[in-house]
Amino acid sequence: MMLAGRPFLARIFAVPLPDPPIHADLNGIFLLSVAAGYLIPYREPGSRGGRAYLWVMGPLLKGAGALAFLLDHYLRQSPRSFLLFAVSDGTLALLTLLALLGAAPPPNQHNAQ
Repeated sequence: MMLAGRPFLARIFAVPLPDPPIHADLNGIFLLSVAAGYLIPYREPGSRGGRAYLWVMGPLLKGAGALAFLLDHYLRQSPRSFLLFAVSDGTLALLTLLALLGAAPPPNQHNAQ
């Protein structure tokens, strides 16, 4: 949507189109890259790389995103509709954290001989 659906998103969230448009283009590329990175834990769910990716993209990125949306709303008066992003990012951060804490980490390759 960030790359092709900007007018639609601007309309449903009642915000102006990004100016310059390159900011939305770069955000769209970033989001596609994040999505592609989820192939690591999907293909190798127990791998150290997969778990590390989930730690960075879940509790860290999604948690920081939720905080950023909250701060933006209360400090810069962004639209109330943006609080939906805070709720969704915060929920994903918490669910990922709980899953990572509940799942056993992979065995250490160096000590497993």
